[in-house]
Order: sequence, then C-alpha cells, then structure tokens
Amino acid sequence: MSHLFDLTGKVAIVTGSSRGIGRAIAEGLAHHGAMVVISSRKQDACEDVAKAINDAHGEERAIAIAASISDKQALQALVDETKQRLGKIDILVCNAASNPYYGPMGGITDDQFRKILDNNVIANHWLVQMAAPDMLERGDGSIIIVSSVGGLTSSAVIGAYNISKAADLQLVRNLAAEFGPKGVRVNAIAPGLVRTDFARALWENPEILKRVTSVAALKRIGEPKELAGAAIFLASGAASFVTGQTLIVDGGSTFGAGL
Repeated sequence: MSHLFDLTGKVAIVTGSSRGIGRAIAEGLAHHGAMVVISSRKQDACEDVAKAINDAHGEERAIAIAASISDKQALQALVDETKQRLGKIDILVCNAASNPYYGPMGGITDDQFRKILDNNVIANHWLVQMAAPDMLERGDGSIIIVSSVGGLTSSAVIGAYNISKAADLQLVRNLAAEFGPKGVRVNAIAPGLVRTDFARALWENPEILKRVTSVAALKRIGEPKELAGAAIFLASGAASFVTGQTLIVDGGSTFGAGL
C-alpha cells in the first residue's frame, strides 16, 4: 500500500505548468518521484519552475521545454524532445487553456470562440495523439485532461469556455474507450473556482466570489496546491482501475451545499 502513489521512474509532461494549477500538479508529481517536463509558452518561465523543483529535491526532477498549445508543430517538438531527452512519456497532463472573452455569448467574436475551442479542445486532441502511441505500444500510461466544473454547469460570463470544458469531458470518455483495451487510462479533473491568475476575473469579483462560496460545502475557493493530489492519484497505481472519469475538486460547490 505504501507504493500506491509512487511515481519513481515515470516521465510526465504537464502543459501550462509555469504557474497556477499546472505548476502545483508538476510539483506534486515530482515530489512523488516523477521526472516532470515543465511546459508553457515562455522558456524562461519554464526554466524558473524547473530550477525551483530541482533545487527543492537536490537533484534533477524537472526539465523545461516551452511550447504554445496553439502551435501543432511546437507540441510535436515537445513530445519529440521529451522522448529524446528522457526516453519515454508515461503521464500526460493537458492543463493549459485559454479564455480570451468574458461576457454573454451574444458578444463573443468568431475568432475568440475559435481560439477557445482550438486551444482547449483541439490542442488537447493533438497532444494526446502525439503522446499516446508509445503508451499504447507499452500497454501502460495515464492521460489527464484538466477540465472545469464549468463543463458541468452554466455561466452568463464564461459560457464559451464552459462549452470547451464540456467537450473535454466527452473527449476523455471517448479516448478512455479507445485506449482502455491497450491499458492506457484517460481521466479528467474538474476544478472549481481556484485562486489563480487565470481565474482572477472571477474570484476578484465580490459578487461571484460570494455566490460561489455561499453554496460551497467548505465555504471558500480553492488554492492551486489542492489540485495536485487529484493528479497524483490519477497518474499513479492507486487509480489503476479508474478511466473515463471526471474527478470534481471544487470544495463542494457544484452540489449546492448550503442552499
């Protein structure tokens, strides 16, 4: 039982891991023994996080490979360089996402809507298809897509983002059905409102913050580090019989406690 969450010898790519939830997940995976590839748009930001992780452990537990999720060639280069430098990919965490629009659906431009769908859904599809073949050949691997409780609920201000996150949940189910016979697991994490720069427009809005926390069982929003455990679980042997699932990590907000 002591080895359920041991990731020693595993190699993980985490997109959007220079800050926020992605960084917390990368730090958690490294703490449990994985070699982690830190990836976001800017190489210097990735290198800063990798250095912090390596310094904390006194040995190399992370490397930095920048890649924009909007660039298919950059994502292929991320996969190729990871395999060249580390030999394989055991764990893929698709965490990076975009949301360039805040407001009612009637006001979103076609370009903004396309960017949300491209970066939050199609880019995940690209990266999975690039990383999965070797996993399928070995008969082992864990793919995690960071979705959102927004994919399960509704919003008057981030509707297009929620649509993309709902699509991610179906992507997970489809991939789990395809990859399951070869031993590769695919799951989603659905965070609630978390104190990140990405979600700042929501938690800095007093009305939204009050509405979310008032119905949450824990009566507060989350912190990035509180998402790491879900990813460690889904990446590890502890979740060896879990696939096609969405793990909601929201402090009890979606079931409406306190109403």
